[in-house]
Amino acid sequence: MSYPPLELTLCPHPHPKMEDEHDYWHDCVFAGTGEEGEESQTDGPASVSPGGGSPAPPNQNVFRKARKRQRALVNKPQDFQIRFRVIEGRQLPGNNIKPVVKVNVCGDTHRTRIKRGNNPFFDEMFFYNVHMLPSDLFDQSISIRVYDSSSLRADSLMGEFKIDVGFVYDEPAHCVIRKWLLLNDPDDSSSGAKGYLKVSIFVVGTGDEPPVEKRDRDNDQDDIESNLLLPAGLTLRWVTLKLKVFRAEDIPQMDDSFSQSVKEFFGGSGNKKNLVDPFLEAWFAGRKLCTQIIEKNANPEWNEMLNLQVKFPSMCERIKLTVFDWDRLTRNDAVGTTYLNLAKIASSGGEAEVQAGETEVGFLPTFGPCYVNFYGSPREFSGLPDPYDDLNLGKGEGVAYRGRVLVELSTQLEGKPDKEVDKISSDDILVVQKYQRRRKYSLCAVFHGACMIQEPGEPIQFEVSIGNYGNKLDSTCKPLASTTQYSCAVFDGNHYYYLPWADTKPVVVLLSFWEDISHRLDAVNIILYIANRLQENINALKISIEAKVPENRLDEIWVKLVNQLVDDLSNVQLPSLEGVTNLTTLDIQVKKLRDQALLLMGEQAQRMVQEASDITETLGTIEGWLEKLKELAEEPQNSMPDVIIWMLRGEKRVGYARIPAHQVLYSTHSEEACGQYCGKTQNVVLKYPMDKSKGQKLPVQIRVNMWLGLSAYEKKFNTFAEGTFSVFAELYENQAEVFGKWGTTGLMNRHKFSDVTGKIKVKQEYFLPPKGWEWEGDWFVDPERSLLTEADAGHTEFLDEVFENETRLPGREWKPASEPFTDVNGEKALSPAEIECPAGWAWEDAWTYDINRAVDEKGWEYGITIPPDDKPKSWVPAEKMYHVHRRRRLIRARKRVAGASVAEKRDLGDPEGWEYSSLIGWKFHKKERSSDTFRRRRWRRKMAPAQRVGASAIFNLEGALGTDQEEKGSKESSKAFGANTPTVSCTFDRAYVYHLRVYVYQARNLMALDKDSFSDPYAHVSFLHVSKTTETVNACLNPTWDQTLIFNSVEIYGDPQALAHNPPDVVLEIYDKDQVGKDEMLGRSTCKPVVKLQPGMDATPRLLWHPVMQRGEHSGDVLVSAELILKDKGNDTELPLVPSMRGDNLYMVPQGVRPVVQLTAIEILAWGLRNMKPYQLASVSSPSLVVECGGEVVHSATIRNMKKSPNFPVSVLFLKVLLPKEEMYTPPIVLKVIDHRPFGRKPVVGQCTISSLEEFRCDPYEIRSELSMSSKMALMASPPRDLAINMEDSRPLLEAERVEKEKEVVDWWSKFYASVGDHEKCGPYRQKGYDTLKVYNKELEDIEDFKGLTDFCNTFKLLRGKNENGENDPTVVGEFKGSFKVYPLSDDPGVAPPPRQFRELPESGPQECLVRIYVVRAVDLQPKDNNGRCDPYIKISLGRKSIDDRDNYLPNTTNPVFGRMFELSCFLPQDKDLKISVYDYDLLTRDEKVGETVIDLENRFLSRFGSYCGLPQTYCVSGINQWRDQLKPSQILQNLARLKGSPPPRTEDNGNTLHFGGKQYSLAEFEANKELHQHLGPPSERIALHVLRTQNLVPEHVETRTLYSSFQPTLSQGSLQMWVDVFPKSLGHPGPPFHIAPRKAQRNYLRVVVWNTTDVTLDETSVTGERMSDIYVKGWMPGMEEDKQKTDVHYRSLDGDGNFNWRFVFPFDYLPAEQLCLVSKKEHFWSLDKTEFRIPPKLIIQIWDNDKFSLDDYLGSIELDLRHLITPTKMPHKCSIDMLSKEGDIPHQKWDETKSLFNQKAVRGWWPCVVENGSQKELGGKVELSLEIVAEQEADERPAGKGRDEPNMHPKLDAPNRPDTSFFWFTNPCKTMKFIVWRRFKWLFIGLILLILVLLFIGILLYSLPNYISMKIVKPFR
Repeated sequence: MSYPPLELTLCPHPHPKMEDEHDYWHDCVFAGTGEEGEESQTDGPASVSPGGGSPAPPNQNVFRKARKRQRALVNKPQDFQIRFRVIEGRQLPGNNIKPVVKVNVCGDTHRTRIKRGNNPFFDEMFFYNVHMLPSDLFDQSISIRVYDSSSLRADSLMGEFKIDVGFVYDEPAHCVIRKWLLLNDPDDSSSGAKGYLKVSIFVVGTGDEPPVEKRDRDNDQDDIESNLLLPAGLTLRWVTLKLKVFRAEDIPQMDDSFSQSVKEFFGGSGNKKNLVDPFLEAWFAGRKLCTQIIEKNANPEWNEMLNLQVKFPSMCERIKLTVFDWDRLTRNDAVGTTYLNLAKIASSGGEAEVQAGETEVGFLPTFGPCYVNFYGSPREFSGLPDPYDDLNLGKGEGVAYRGRVLVELSTQLEGKPDKEVDKISSDDILVVQKYQRRRKYSLCAVFHGACMIQEPGEPIQFEVSIGNYGNKLDSTCKPLASTTQYSCAVFDGNHYYYLPWADTKPVVVLLSFWEDISHRLDAVNIILYIANRLQENINALKISIEAKVPENRLDEIWVKLVNQLVDDLSNVQLPSLEGVTNLTTLDIQVKKLRDQALLLMGEQAQRMVQEASDITETLGTIEGWLEKLKELAEEPQNSMPDVIIWMLRGEKRVGYARIPAHQVLYSTHSEEACGQYCGKTQNVVLKYPMDKSKGQKLPVQIRVNMWLGLSAYEKKFNTFAEGTFSVFAELYENQAEVFGKWGTTGLMNRHKFSDVTGKIKVKQEYFLPPKGWEWEGDWFVDPERSLLTEADAGHTEFLDEVFENETRLPGREWKPASEPFTDVNGEKALSPAEIECPAGWAWEDAWTYDINRAVDEKGWEYGITIPPDDKPKSWVPAEKMYHVHRRRRLIRARKRVAGASVAEKRDLGDPEGWEYSSLIGWKFHKKERSSDTFRRRRWRRKMAPAQRVGASAIFNLEGALGTDQEEKGSKESSKAFGANTPTVSCTFDRAYVYHLRVYVYQARNLMALDKDSFSDPYAHVSFLHVSKTTETVNACLNPTWDQTLIFNSVEIYGDPQALAHNPPDVVLEIYDKDQVGKDEMLGRSTCKPVVKLQPGMDATPRLLWHPVMQRGEHSGDVLVSAELILKDKGNDTELPLVPSMRGDNLYMVPQGVRPVVQLTAIEILAWGLRNMKPYQLASVSSPSLVVECGGEVVHSATIRNMKKSPNFPVSVLFLKVLLPKEEMYTPPIVLKVIDHRPFGRKPVVGQCTISSLEEFRCDPYEIRSELSMSSKMALMASPPRDLAINMEDSRPLLEAERVEKEKEVVDWWSKFYASVGDHEKCGPYRQKGYDTLKVYNKELEDIEDFKGLTDFCNTFKLLRGKNENGENDPTVVGEFKGSFKVYPLSDDPGVAPPPRQFRELPESGPQECLVRIYVVRAVDLQPKDNNGRCDPYIKISLGRKSIDDRDNYLPNTTNPVFGRMFELSCFLPQDKDLKISVYDYDLLTRDEKVGETVIDLENRFLSRFGSYCGLPQTYCVSGINQWRDQLKPSQILQNLARLKGSPPPRTEDNGNTLHFGGKQYSLAEFEANKELHQHLGPPSERIALHVLRTQNLVPEHVETRTLYSSFQPTLSQGSLQMWVDVFPKSLGHPGPPFHIAPRKAQRNYLRVVVWNTTDVTLDETSVTGERMSDIYVKGWMPGMEEDKQKTDVHYRSLDGDGNFNWRFVFPFDYLPAEQLCLVSKKEHFWSLDKTEFRIPPKLIIQIWDNDKFSLDDYLGSIELDLRHLITPTKMPHKCSIDMLSKEGDIPHQKWDETKSLFNQKAVRGWWPCVVENGSQKELGGKVELSLEIVAEQEADERPAGKGRDEPNMHPKLDAPNRPDTSFFWFTNPCKTMKFIVWRRFKWLFIGLILLILVLLFIGILLYSLPNYISMKIVKPFR
């Protein structure tokens, strides 16, 4: 059982209700990454447990916490590609919507096509190419938004989802495949899910291969719940992160204040301290809040609460806190940035398995109250732009402390806060007081040495600070002795400079005040103590595994490691938290977490001891524990600032080092709880701030001993202190020379007594000893030695020089000048005769004139003096008349006498202790010179502690020395603080003398920095203040120096025992020697010496490989070891013997240390050179090969003509060499290719280093003949035989028709789809028992079984050129084809040598071959057009031939199906590289290359795996799987037998059994359970093929090759599925090629006759109140919506019946094998090309009600799948809605011929039409149709028109027999009267007519009656 180091397991207790915070938090967690040390951590988001719903299984690793990136990526900008596939949406909200998805990555947005409906299917792929830093990219988020394109823009956003790129990159294979995203509303916190979106996301980095996505068609029951990226049981909830910001302190000055400066100028007291207007900004998950601005305050109190509202679980991981300085006019300046990493301050509780009954360990984000420290650029303010400003924004490691802020974080689940920024209540401010309690800490640092300084320059001092305390340029704290005294660097005699502190070491003492957080830091140190011990043991174990130590020894080391870990975990107790006052919630939670994790680790380690079997397998688990320990040791609430050491040159800050305070902190808890370096001497390498060269140059390496502890325990320091501490007050007396007299008059602005800088006035009587100290003795003159350096200090050879001067009047004779002898500056010097050789030196030769300068032949140079100067300013070598001054240089070399005591009495210079200087500046010398105008001397007075004893008394020196009252007010003393601080030093009474030997054996894989592809490496070896240099090895990247560097007497002060525990590092710096210019650095490595305190100790230092680092990257290894021997009483007799010498002063590595060697044979198969690029513009025409290994060299024969035959005439070379027995010491093989040019020039045109020989080692006596040669080659070597291939055609003619029919349904594509498992498209192919082929999802070369097809010979890349500006790859200039065999030889010359390995080689001359390239299809091509698609076509080049298939480009697709076969002939090996490119067709612009792949045909041809032509599964003589090789299986098997040296195969029983290789095979075994078909060949060939397939040969296959482009050379641009066959023409013609053309769609016509409808819903009410419908039928095939057809209208159907007799004719293109329709249409009217879609053949029939003046009403529809037809009924009354549900149960995949209309050809009957009402389906009518599918040819023979148009036949359609009542009222008024009005209102009409007649009668009566009556009365005619 291994401990999952970086995973969290979920506790098996889900919390459906999530009632309290703890439960909720248990169900959501942050996943964190990022290193604490770097400030630029990377964010990776969360992965969350399924909460509410189903419980997760207990062992399921649902949480990922603090996962490290699977690969540590180099942090430099590089190419990445993010691929995003939008597959489909589900349950999107809204009615009749048109969704579109927009994906935004890194500011680049892509959108899908607009779809319809709530469950749209998109299947679109987007590519985003970026070139940026990995850390920046992983912080970017991917935003996925779904919009409704039909709605108004304002409310069109339907839902969104955000995820970090880093989260995807952390997933296995850097991808998320086919996962559902739960969309939500970004603005509405209470809303639930807004639908789901299924996506795949891939992040492809350099060299990554994107995984193949299985694109099976999803069934409708696709389980969204189990496949959700964020499980739905845990809804996203709003939580409030409450960040309380109390106060800040120590914020540096950020503004320059003109008024303050003016005040100071006029003598006022300017206050520069508060020139800053700070406010704090908190940023989390895209939300930002700021506190108020407090003006002019470096210690602001905000007391505000920032309420950050965020969705949890969040995909963001860090809260970023930045303090800004507000500026009124310009942009705000960042003061500093820090991060709260949620992974560290919250936990899911999954880290440890919780025991029953215990409280769980999950907790919500909580932090503090605690100070967080800010780091950034140096604190000193200048008005100029800050070059290190980026550090204040958190980019890179901060170099200085910039203040701290007191914050507290808590998490609230429920409720929304009223305000985003709120005031903190006064109660909370009181509560936080206890967290601010300070205690006094003492820090002491003793500097033991400073070495590896690059140049002498100005004097150097070191400053140590913790927080603001000790920063000498900051006046806010009390002055402290925080800086060392200035010292000048001295040459170490070889390369570097060091500070000559000798026995007086400078000491820095600091007092500071911080919160006591020992309960946190003790726990950190204890865990680190365990981790460091584990790390040491792991290193030892790894070295043992690498060195292949015996099993039993390895077991011992392993058992020791595990047992020690178990002991450490069980014995060490973390400090208890009881009684700690400043305890926070996080402290308690972290303690619980750590306890359980350590307990669990201990149990697992104990279990491992009992159960482990293989040591190497456990290594991963053990390293996982180490990672876990380091993770547990990270303390989020570390409020103690780091200790920062600065190196200052003059007043300028040069280099810094940051040391975490806990590393040097003393603890009273236990020894383990003390810091790793507390009171121990450690080596610290300082860095330049924001070093662009990444450590190429170092400012200095120091050795320092630091102790930090509470002042209460400062007595404990006495046990750690070494040496005696002394404290001095010091001042300088200054004098100037005026008119030849020394005095104080000419000092100008200097004071008589001052500090070392000369700027600050002091007096002896001003000094008062600090409290608790008293004077010891009086003031005395003590000259400062470390600032007075003689020119020859540290040198072993020195050149004395003196100049002879002469003058003249113009045109006169030269005479000696007034000062005949001077130095280079014209100062008076002794004459050569007076100069004496100093003691300990010897003259090399006599005085000579230096003529190697710009001088004439006698050494004179001439000049002219211009008053008031008395010396010339410049000199020239030629004499002119006007020259009045000349001089020449005399030189004499001297050498230090070996063995002379270096400590001879120094000349003390001036007896009064004066130091002289020509100007008031830095450089002082001991002896007075004529030009000196200034002198000074140092006075010192010693102090002693009054009461205290021991070293800890120095902590009492608080503040500066007291100064007298009158001086107190003066501005100088306060301004230049630190001038009068006492100096503390530590004196050692004795130095221990050590003898150091460094054994530098060899290096490997160094970088090439010269143009000739090599380097000339040498190594500087530095140890403390001594260094030496190895010899230079010319033109070599794997130099063997074999050199011992002996450092005879190295003085080291301090306890030898302590040194043995932690010895100083030996530093090797490897340089490339250049004839011209500066030597360039190749890298740096360190090695710890073995310390021997008794010379008799027998521990021999073991040579080990140490990595060479260059700019933070690994750039080689060096094999080195060192031993440091303590010389007792100074005698050399007990030292180890001096190693044997090689040349002058070169010692070799001695026996016992150097590797043990053995005579070894290296056989080299030098086959040939390929693709050699020109060198110096001329092509490489006649090259030869040089092979070097272990100092031995062998040359090959020269290739006469590269163009004709690039193979070597003699292929095998032999090399005898002494190689180390241990593999880890083996030197590499170096190959150099030399071109033979005219005039005897032989430049190196390419080189290659083969570092590991392990893979080439072999046993020379093992039979390996099969390796020597491939079957093809064997055949070519044998005489050609008759090669007729019989294709027996034994089929009866009657089958011809059946075969033709089979061809239609079964083709090569059926075989391909059957092989990839796409059963829908392969038709009945599988049932017939035909072959399938192997589809590899990578290149054939990458299949492990075939060993990269390099079994005959490997391909080695030849390199040339230097590594420019740190780029890793020199140019590849060609390839070497060859191989090696390495085996041991006997030392006894009498023993016969073993047999040679490379024999029976094939013919190496050129072969003519036929190459067939089959390109099947491309997958996921990189889009090149704006529409996110591509118009790809293939381009092939082979040698000088090329094929451009541009005419056959495929428009608008990123997954084109090419189905192309190309045939070319070529000569191998000249034309070995087959290049297949995919281009994107563009009409107007140049075609773009999408990508290309290159295949080495020679490897395929030579390989013994038969990769020239894959073996099919069966031997067929006809059909689509017809045999295509040139040789029959039996012939191939015979060749194989000959190669293996076994007897030829023997067949018996009519070929049904076969004997081969000692086994008997029978055909019945192979063909059992297989369906036999008519295409198979004779049994003897079939069985031969079956046997061949057992021999691990390449099968018939399709390989997937990744495409690469020069635009992004490391990223996949898509892939190509293809294969290649290579046939040598000498063997005759191969079989017929496969026909892989894409399936052609057949033009078919679907004829649909709509006869009748019945039971149609009556949708309307007529004027007369009847229910009726005006019925018509509409139909179309999906994908061809533009060809919708409708019948005429059957008006006024009163009973739901409709008669139509109407024909629809739908033409469509059909792929019978895939059973899909092919639809081609333009996406937009401006599109140039049609886009192809494949759609299932379906027919949609709808019934509508016709309305003239409003929209038609929809009454029902049916969708018929023509491949799987719903069986119709003959009678309308049997037709019901149940027919649909019955059919739905039958799976679609079943290839049911009876249901397919394509097989039935015609069908007639009744189908139901349904309409949805809410969620119910209702019958909307029944329709009688006849469906018929007619092929194009048949359609011409049996034509039929649409509707009832001509030709109205097949069948002829009569006009429908509709009732008279069927008409449209508006166009038929008469019929309207007859059928509507008359029928309904007949009696009404009759009644009305009668009524009218009666009324007419009455009217007429009334009208005529008066007239009649009057006539009757009058009777006028009478």
